[in-house]
This record gives sequence, C-alpha cells and structure tokens, in this order.
Amino acid sequence: MAIVKQTNKRTGLTYAYESCSYRDPETHQPKSKRRLIGRVDDVTGEIIPTRGRRRKSGLDADLNTTSEVTPETVQMDILKEKDAIITKLRQENRRLRREKEEFLALLGRIAENYRRRSAEDEAGPTENDNH
Repeated sequence: MAIVKQTNKRTGLTYAYESCSYRDPETHQPKSKRRLIGRVDDVTGEIIPTRGRRRKSGLDADLNTTSEVTPETVQMDILKEKDAIITKLRQENRRLRREKEEFLALLGRIAENYRRRSAEDEAGPTENDNH
C-alpha cells in the first residue's frame, strides 16, 4: 500500500489516498484501488482526515477485512513499530538535550563561583574578613 497525493484542478485542493495495487484476474493487467484518507494541508504538508461521505462499501470493506497475513500487512506492522520507536527516541533526545543545557548552565555557574572565590583568595584578606 502506498499514499498517493492528487490535486483537484478545479478547486486546487490536494487530497491523500491510500492506494492498493492488485492484478486483475481477467485481463492480467495491474490495477489499483484507492481510499480517501484526507486533505493535504498546503502549509504544513500534514494529512487532515476527512469525515468521508460513504460508509463501508466496496473498497472500504476490502481494505478493512484483511484478516490474513500478507507480506504487505507484515511490512506495514513493522513500519508502524519503527515509527513508534522513532517518535519515542525523538522525545527522549529532546529531553536529554534540555537536561544537557541545564547541566551546562549549572556547570557555568559553578565555574564562575570558583573563579570569583579564587580571585578573592589571591587578593588577600579584606576588612570584612576580620571579625
């Protein structure tokens, strides 16, 4: 299965479709079935789901009743798992970068305090130090 984007020339809107290829048993020609996923946002490129006007008919029933395991479904499951892992790793990466920045800021403050105290120690005792 693949995602196909098609622009409506009359309205200028771009729609995303899920395309499923198959071979026609009678003509032995490759054909495809498409199912509307949603509209593509021009600015972000995100697919915005549409509510869909028809209910479970031909293509919808064919795509949603695949209970058999096929190479395509196995591949889709693997891709979904990898996408989930990538999302989690990106979140962890962002968290670790924030922590790193916090540690670097803390280390900078510690180094500044150390430099200030070293400079004070080198300058010798001041009037305030003698109590």
